[in-house]
Order: sequence, then structure tokens, then C-alpha cells
Amino acid sequence: MIHTVRSGETLGIISANYRVSLQRLYTANPGVGHLHVGQKIQIPGLQEPSTIPYIIQISVGKRKLSLFHNGRLMKIYPIAVGKMLTNTPTGDFVIVNRQFNPGGPFGVLWLSLSKQGYGIHGTNNPSSIGKAVSHGCVRMYNRDVLQLAEIVPNGTSVSILP
Repeated sequence: MIHTVRSGETLGIISANYRVSLQRLYTANPGVGHLHVGQKIQIPGLQEPSTIPYIIQISVGKRKLSLFHNGRLMKIYPIAVGKMLTNTPTGDFVIVNRQFNPGGPFGVLWLSLSKQGYGIHGTNNPSSIGKAVSHGCVRMYNRDVLQLAEIVPNGTSVSILP
């Protein structure tokens, strides 16, 4: 997968966001030195989003996650979001990995986003769905996040809107 460097990013930040070691980044990008905005960096191990027919669009304000297949709406899921609109990051991300049964408040599954510390996950508190109560992550009913994970691969684009 190709990542376009944003303002303020370093290889360390990119490494953390995509959960890939610095060594793997250097190996995939020989001769990479000082980064500049707009520079293209190869992220090893992730499928290019343009080859994946699924896109996830999240509306923080409406507390809805919409799944699209080849541009057509496939399903809408209710979600919980950050306590304040600014707590759930907005922007374009990708799913970089997944962990089943992560424990704690994350329910049955964690889908990591390409912004370290944020993800889409299940919940041990289903009554929170539809509310602004999380620390910034997107919560789903456990059955919904499992269904979503069966459909979308790592590398799927996730667009989070206010």
C-alpha cells in the first residue's frame, strides 16, 4: 500500500500508525531520508485500498457506519463515538490489522485504524451504542463488528466525517 506523507509525519509516526517496524519501512523504501509533505511511502503488508471493493464511511454526528461495495450502499450500522465530536478523529484512514477478543471494553474484536490508538471495535456495554461516550474509538455491537470483519479485509478505506 502507498501512504502519502502528511504535515508533521515522521517515519516513526508512520511506523506506529500502520503497526509496521521501521526496519520494514526502510526495506520497502530504499534510500528514504528526510520526508516531505506529499512524498509517497510504500507500506509493506497491506493491500492497496484501490483494489478493495469496500469502503467504510463513518458519520460521527449521525453515529452511523455505512459500508459500501463498489460504490453502492450495502449496510448501515449504529455506532457509539467519542464523548465530544473532537474525540473521534476525522479524516481518511485504513484498517491495518485486527485482534479477536482483545479484552476490556473492546468486546469481541478490535479493527485498528491507521491512526495509532484508534479503531473500530465491539463493546462490553451494548447500551452505549448510539451515544457519544467513547474515548474516540468507534464502538459497534459485537455481532455487527464481527459481521463487518467477515466482509472487509485489512487495507479497507475508512473515511470518518464530522
